[in-house]
Amino acid sequence: MSLIALENYAEGKWVKSSNPSETLFNAITGDAIFSAGSDGLDFDSMMKYGRSKGGRALRKMTFHERGLMLKALAFHLLSKKEDFYKISAMTGATRIDSWVDIEGGIGNLFANASLRRQFGNERFYVDGDVAKISKNNTFIGQHIMVPLEGVAIHINAFNFPVWGMLEKIAVNLLAGVPAIVKPATITSYLTEAVFKEIIASNILPEGALQLICGSARGILDFVQTQDIVTFTGSAETGKKLKSHPKLVEQAVHFTMEADSLNSCVLGEDVKPDMPEFDLFIKEVAREITTKAGQKCTAVRRIMVPENLVEDVKIALGQRLLSTTIGDPSVEGVKMGPLAGLVQRTDVLEKVKEISAEHEIVIGSIDNFEVKGADKNKGAFMSPIVFYNDAPFEKLACHNIEAFGPVSTIIPYQSMDDAIELVRMGKGSLVCSIATNDHQVAQDFVLGAASMHGRILVINRESAKESTGHGSPLPMLVHGGPGRAGGGEEMGGKRGVLHYMQRTAVQGSPTMLTAITNVYQQGAKGNIEGIHPFKKHFNELKVGDQLITEKRLITSEDIDKFADLSGDHFYAHNQETNFDGTMFTHQVAHGYFIISVAAGLFVDSYEINPVLLNYGIDELRFTKPVYPGTSVQVRFTCKEKLPSETKDENDIPKGIVKWLVEILDETDEPIVGVATILTMVKI
Repeated sequence: MSLIALENYAEGKWVKSSNPSETLFNAITGDAIFSAGSDGLDFDSMMKYGRSKGGRALRKMTFHERGLMLKALAFHLLSKKEDFYKISAMTGATRIDSWVDIEGGIGNLFANASLRRQFGNERFYVDGDVAKISKNNTFIGQHIMVPLEGVAIHINAFNFPVWGMLEKIAVNLLAGVPAIVKPATITSYLTEAVFKEIIASNILPEGALQLICGSARGILDFVQTQDIVTFTGSAETGKKLKSHPKLVEQAVHFTMEADSLNSCVLGEDVKPDMPEFDLFIKEVAREITTKAGQKCTAVRRIMVPENLVEDVKIALGQRLLSTTIGDPSVEGVKMGPLAGLVQRTDVLEKVKEISAEHEIVIGSIDNFEVKGADKNKGAFMSPIVFYNDAPFEKLACHNIEAFGPVSTIIPYQSMDDAIELVRMGKGSLVCSIATNDHQVAQDFVLGAASMHGRILVINRESAKESTGHGSPLPMLVHGGPGRAGGGEEMGGKRGVLHYMQRTAVQGSPTMLTAITNVYQQGAKGNIEGIHPFKKHFNELKVGDQLITEKRLITSEDIDKFADLSGDHFYAHNQETNFDGTMFTHQVAHGYFIISVAAGLFVDSYEINPVLLNYGIDELRFTKPVYPGTSVQVRFTCKEKLPSETKDENDIPKGIVKWLVEILDETDEPIVGVATILTMVKI
């Protein structure tokens, strides 16, 4: 039977290896099915092509355009998912395993597409608050972030050939950076199938993505300062890559997400008859058997109060031994094989090392049944659980990770012991604790957090909706300190900013307004004699400004507002004795002043392009307003954000942010400031 040669995608073309050096196998049958190689690829040329072709095209797009691109790609891949499921079965994945990989990966595209709303509709991002440097506010500073002008090289692990690719490219593409994807070759046939659909969709600009299914050894020799390297895999391999001379010489951004010895802790408050005990057993069993334990987030260490060790052994044993192992296509099978025979050999070697110190209490290396397949030809193994009777002395389970369905039960005497034991993993991606005691949860989280990227608290309140111990989420950081790599992936907006350069820009408010397209307080406004509310979205310009008429604030106004609102706080009452307070006499309600401001700046006498008030941000009252004070408003178009129409009946519109400055007649006139959001017709 001739092997199917996988193709690489380089410089806009599919390239098949003429002399493939690696053979890929069906994890269930052991049959050779694919071959892969990278001969004929010019890595230097690929890097230059990505920077010049893909990078330039992506940087011309705004965040909103790039986000909509991801959304379209997600819908396209979702329409092809059943094709991917068929191929995924050859990796040994069950339908549930494949769902996490395939639809979980596509979900990352959707989640990052939605992040576009947290960025302006610009090619760059305005980051953080303005720094007011000079006394008279003529000289200020503002951070902006622009896409790095390099290529992201993604070196991915074998266990999630779809999710591993999509969770990374979603972030770099939204940031405006192209990528070269290097999946682990053992399961790269699934990555190639998804990648082919990405290219066939014609959704991404040319040069945005390239693929290497064969070896990429030597590619790091061609990195430059603006490039980014991300690695997912073993800590040992990651350390070697991180110390590559070219990465050090060029100060290349390097993010590492390494396999780690993650823990699940049974809280000392939990008893066998509590819901948290059952949730704990289910969570641990799921993490041992999902993807046959081939997850960087899988539970490797099971922390249990000493007095409950036997209860846990029995409950966990019953659950694991009832798990049917075999061909995932056969009904009733809950755990498939490892990704390949080489992977099984590696896991069994690690099991042998751990066995030197710890006893196997659940499962067997040899004595287990396989349904619908030959266990000697496929990469099958039974779940294995060890017991460590002296966890502070016997250290194998804290140092050795068997990347399969292998874990160790570890007893502890106090929560302080449990915290110390989870920290002995020397840095983990995730840990979890099952507890219904708030104090136990707080003590554990604060004690363990410095050595973990994520902590899940398991209890009855969140059980139905919890995504579980082993599920990284696109809006939260995925990574961890120490052994886990010291890096971060995803994390919502934080993840996108990893692919951007933060630069401090200094100048006058008017100059920075022109550069950032966001009005900076104190900049020169555009006063044209037409009320800004009479302009459509596309007619408005950042800096369009209105100076309103003045209004005198009286005691009668304040009394009426107090009666109308029901707010009779002492400071708003004329009869109050103000000795010892912050005020000299009756003061206007802050909400009355912002209401007065609205009355001054709202053009309310005829229908105009403003559809509705969308909200108020950053409202501050900076000094008291006493009766007899006259106030007016400086009202300025601060920022414009387009909105997408939902259907043909939706009104085309955008969101406009307005800076509202409420002024009195003193030398320091600002008494209140806010950002008002309106929805405006295009």
